[in-house]
Amino acid sequence: MAALSRKLRSVFKRQRREPSLWLNYFVVLLMTAFALGPIVVLFMNSVKGTAELGSNPIGFPRTFVWENYLVAWQRGNFATTLGNSSFLVVTTVLAQLTFCGLAAYSLARLNPPGGNIFMVVMLTGSTIPVWLYIVPLFMLWRDLGLLNNLWGLILLYSAGGAPFAIFLLRSFMLQIHPDFEDAARIDGASELQVLWSVIMPLAWPGFLTVGLMTALGTWSEYQLALIFVTDPELFPVTTSYAAFVGRFSRDWGLTSAAAVMLIAPVLLMFLSLQRQFIDGLTAGGVKA
Repeated sequence: MAALSRKLRSVFKRQRREPSLWLNYFVVLLMTAFALGPIVVLFMNSVKGTAELGSNPIGFPRTFVWENYLVAWQRGNFATTLGNSSFLVVTTVLAQLTFCGLAAYSLARLNPPGGNIFMVVMLTGSTIPVWLYIVPLFMLWRDLGLLNNLWGLILLYSAGGAPFAIFLLRSFMLQIHPDFEDAARIDGASELQVLWSVIMPLAWPGFLTVGLMTALGTWSEYQLALIFVTDPELFPVTTSYAAFVGRFSRDWGLTSAAAVMLIAPVLLMFLSLQRQFIDGLTAGGVKA
C-alpha cells in the first residue's frame, strides 16, 4: 500500500511538472480555422447560384451549381491567361535561378572588389517602391519596344526579385565549406563546373526556396501586368478577374469559382513543397 501511494505521488508530481499542452492545441486549432475558413467559404460560394449566395453567403450550399466553373472559365478566358501565366512563371523562375545563382556564387566565393558594398546598395535599392519610378520605367519600356510583350514582364519580375534571391542564395553558399570546392578544383574543375557539380547539390534547398517564392510572386502579380500589357491575348491569369465586374453589380458565384481556379495551383504547389520551403528559409538565415 505504501509503495502504491509513493507511485501515485510521483505520477502527480510529474504531471504538475509537465505543462499542459491543451492551450497550445487550442491556439493551433484556432489559427488553422482562421487560415482555412475563408478558403472553405470561398469554395462553397463557388458552387452556389446567385439567389442562394445572397441568402446564404457562408453556409453549406443546398444545391451545387458546378456550371459556375465552366462559365467562369469561358468568361475569364482562362484558357489563354493560364497559358500566359504558366509561361511567365516557368521563364522567370529559370531566369532567377540562373542569373541570381551566378551572381550569388560570385559574391560568396570569388570575392569581387566592392562585393559587400554592392549587396548593401542592391538590398537598399530593392526597398524603394516601384511606384516611385513607374512613369520613367514605362517610358523606357515603350522606347525599347517591351510594352505588350511577355518578355518585358519577365525582365521586370526577374529584376524586381533579384536582390532578395541573390541575398538568400549567397547565404546558403556561405554555409558550404570551401574544402569541397578546393577538392573539385584540384581535380581540374572550372568555376562553372564547381558551381554545377558541387555548390548546387549542396545548396538545393536555397534554389528550391527561391524558385518557389519567385513562382508564387509571378503567378499572383497583377498591377505591373495591367500597366505594361494591354493586349487581352497576353494577359496573365490575375487579370481574368476584370471579366466578372459589371458596371453596377458582380456575379459573386462566378467570381468565387474564378478565385478557386486561380489559387488552386498555388495551394497545390506550396503544400507539396512546404517542408522544403520552410527548411530553406530557416537554413538560409543562419549565416549571411
